[in-house]
Amino acid sequence: MINNLLGILSYENIYLIANWGVIPFWLLLIILPNHSLTNFFVQSVITPLILAVAYAYVAYDIFLEGNILDSFQLYSGLDGLYSMFSSEAFLLIFWIHFLAISLFLGAWITRDSKKYMVPRFFVIISLILTYFTGPVGLLIYWFFRIFFAKKINFDD
Repeated sequence: MINNLLGILSYENIYLIANWGVIPFWLLLIILPNHSLTNFFVQSVITPLILAVAYAYVAYDIFLEGNILDSFQLYSGLDGLYSMFSSEAFLLIFWIHFLAISLFLGAWITRDSKKYMVPRFFVIISLILTYFTGPVGLLIYWFFRIFFAKKINFDD
């Protein structure tokens, strides 16, 4: 049974499950930001934990390959980064990282927008941009937030 499960957990399947799996959570943030389902699944640690399990599985698989130090070239320049991401495992682990961080940002934007009463239209724009571009969506939200909060605050 475990071998069957591990056979299903190919990098391609993990990618597809993670990629399509976050969409319902983003839709909850956009359509039902105050619903108890959104609070339970998206505003809690449940979704990041699920993504963390996938991340840990791929990281463990990289560890089992035994060449982690040879493959990890994150700080050796763009050529090293390109070389590192030529590995499906490293590319997948980066993508899971991006999905988790972006969803965390989306949940934060939703909570923060309630605090500063940012209109839903601007929050939805920010959430969509955060889903597709991560930091750019956060930047756009921050500009909206400054306008509606009537202050610039870097620490909350």
